[in-house]
Amino acid sequence: EKGETMCATSVGPIDSAEPESAGRGRNAAIRMARGYDATMHVVSVVPDMGMSIVGGYFPKGFEQKALDDTKIRLKAFLEDTVSADVKVKGHVVHGAIYQQILQIADTLEADLIVMASHRPAMRDYLLGPNAARGVRHARQSVLVVRE
Repeated sequence: EKGETMCATSVGPIDSAEPESAGRGRNAAIRMARGYDATMHVVSVVPDMGMSIVGGYFPKGFEQKALDDTKIRLKAFLEDTVSADVKVKGHVVHGAIYQQILQIADTLEADLIVMASHRPAMRDYLLGPNAARGVRHARQSVLVVRE
């Protein structure tokens, strides 16, 4: 059955800590979108600063500047890395990473969430990375692309 929408996620347009896994996740999402004639929605999440005391150490307007910069980088990233035959839309959201991913997937009525993930370390099993939380809590199917 042809899907109407899918949701590919990324933490920032490219996670500089895991550039290869970001590429693998993007490539898998492109193949799925192309194969199912789906729209690929790429989500960049700008994490919130947590407690207000943390925000006090940043200059006024820092969060808005981070959102604006991320929108510019995401647009350029999509133009540079997604071919014209794939329908793609970029979204920049702000907040807790896995919660924002799940929320936008629900809002878009996505059929599938594609997430890149590094190989889990023991601490990931205890704390749960964003990909693991996404898998546990998503209403949609989740494809986790690893190394």
